Amino acid sequence: MKKEIPKTGLAFIGGSSTYAISFPEDLHLAGVTVLDRRTFSTPFGDSPEITLFEVDGELARTLKMHGWRPGVTRADASRQIFWVFEQAGVKNILVEGGVGAIKRELDLRDLIIPNDYLDLSMRKDVHLSDKYLLVMRDPVCPELMGLLHKTGKKHLPERQIADGIYAVTDGRHFESCAEVRMIEKLGGDVVGQSLCPEVYLAREIGACYAGIYLVVNRAEGIEPAWSHRELKDIFYEEAMNVGKIIIGSIRQIGKLGKKHCKCATLRKKTLLK
Repeated sequence: MKKEIPKTGLAFIGGSSTYAISFPEDLHLAGVTVLDRRTFSTPFGDSPEITLFEVDGELARTLKMHGWRPGVTRADASRQIFWVFEQAGVKNILVEGGVGAIKRELDLRDLIIPNDYLDLSMRKDVHLSDKYLLVMRDPVCPELMGLLHKTGKKHLPERQIADGIYAVTDGRHFESCAEVRMIEKLGGDVVGQSLCPEVYLAREIGACYAGIYLVVNRAEGIEPAWSHRELKDIFYEEAMNVGKIIIGSIRQIGKLGKKHCKCATLRKKTLLK
């Protein structure tokens, strides 16, 4: 008999900006309690370890580094976690990560909240089923974006927190200088490797999705060139800050009440039979 996955309306996908800590327990915040850690069997293989935790009585799920791990493709990792989220009834998803800055006005340790994307990855055909046509007119939830802006400014008032366009590439390498020049001409403000296919899968399961990303390096060819030591220092020194922004945003989601975004209406039944 199939074991039902307990219902949870909220999820946080951890990325490189909180990878240096055990989230959420290392934050030592009042009202935050870890309840369980486990993997789940999915049609796409066993999921990564997913943590069930509580924030002021609100249940949430989280996992580290987008579910990426040795021996599992990044596409399958995404399918695994979003299948679990769908079974759990997740409707709000927060995400964080590290990105390289292309836009000259962005400094290291600034934060960006993408409102659109350029998908330059090869991970195009990543979905859970063939039931839906996904309209990507407004890919990121404006209400969740607003919460992240508000909470980010509260915790880091001295930092720039900007909207922008996130260009997605495959990895597991950084981009070439020529690729960065191309992305800049296309309108990309930052470059990273995780927003797609997550933004598609969130829409497929009918969930709102938004992320906040830490500028951890300058993209290749954007001077001055980044150093590996500086990159490492940013990851370790900023993890607690980003973690607190996420918990603060989760607290605000619990106070939102009825949302008025159109995210759920942009998933349509497919016309292909």
